[in-house]
Amino acid sequence: MLKNKFPNIFKLRKIFQNKRYKISNKSKFTPTKPGSFGYTFLASIFLISFFYLLPLSLKYSSKFFSTNKVVINSSNKNFNKVLEGKEIELEENENNTKADFKDLFYDVFDGDISEQDTVRLSASTINQLFKDENYYLKDIRKKKLVKPINIDLLPSEIKSIENVKKRKELFIQIVLPLILEENKKIRLERKTLFSILNKNINSEAEKNWLKSKFKQYGVVNKDLTTLKIRMDEIPVSLAIAQAAKETGWGTSRFAQEGNALFGQWTWNGDGIKPAGSDDNDTHKVMKFKILKASVRAYQRNLNTHKSYKEFRKVRAIQRDVFGKMNSLELVNYLDKYAATGDEYVKILKQIIDQNKLTDFDDAKILPSSKKEKSLI
Repeated sequence: MLKNKFPNIFKLRKIFQNKRYKISNKSKFTPTKPGSFGYTFLASIFLISFFYLLPLSLKYSSKFFSTNKVVINSSNKNFNKVLEGKEIELEENENNTKADFKDLFYDVFDGDISEQDTVRLSASTINQLFKDENYYLKDIRKKKLVKPINIDLLPSEIKSIENVKKRKELFIQIVLPLILEENKKIRLERKTLFSILNKNINSEAEKNWLKSKFKQYGVVNKDLTTLKIRMDEIPVSLAIAQAAKETGWGTSRFAQEGNALFGQWTWNGDGIKPAGSDDNDTHKVMKFKILKASVRAYQRNLNTHKSYKEFRKVRAIQRDVFGKMNSLELVNYLDKYAATGDEYVKILKQIIDQNKLTDFDDAKILPSSKKEKSLI
């Protein structure tokens, strides 16, 4: 009978232990417990329910908690109607609520523009300042660049300057940067507006900005086409001509006492009562703390009042077709600005032609900071 050549299990265990090997007494295999199938089933039900309910919860949350909404932009379609001469602009909303005077001019009378400390400089001081800055109209006509020199008040001596050419030149030098500055402000706002309109979804800040501009431009029905048409620049030559006509080149009482460059009337604002007016006349000429406020109010007036609706429409067509504005054509639509009507328009054209004011239509105000330069 053959002997077993293999040592038994106990001898092998002893040999391995002497060599410091560990031998486990238990198998690592663990049989499946009876309840594990139930746990798996419940987990599957949970996962299926989660992925089924997830889209519904997202839809609910976007409906009630989302801060971004799509702005419906039909302004391009409506703008084409304007270019074709069709009527789309509404002056009142569906509740017949008219634009509020305070909303239109809040940045004129209540903003920081009216809270500056002002000093009335003499004509000689202003002339010296312009010389120090190399600010000459002959250079502006060629180079089309204007330094941001802001004069807050007209010099009282301007009416004493006997040389008509020098008086006109000083007046233009004073008002030109102010007009260009306000036009630049509108131009940057238009840039912001079109940037918002080119987006499908707008932030809360952008929606609030639009809301404020609807108020500022009297767009009570929140029509984007109307806002695009109203938020635009005024030709420089036209603004200078009207300022010259309304103030007698800076010599009128309204200009000297109230910084009123454009003779705007008011029935509910601060103003100067015209000399010789009847006691029953309640209108006054608007007064401002600084000249820039007068320019801003003038631009807002042309951009919002219903009397200048055709002016705005033709301006939009000019910009769309020619890429720039023609003041000698636009002036034809300002016959309602003064009681003299067509005669007023005729005088404005003469002022523009005789003083070659269209030379300043392409002029640009130089940026006052690097940040402003990047925006332009």
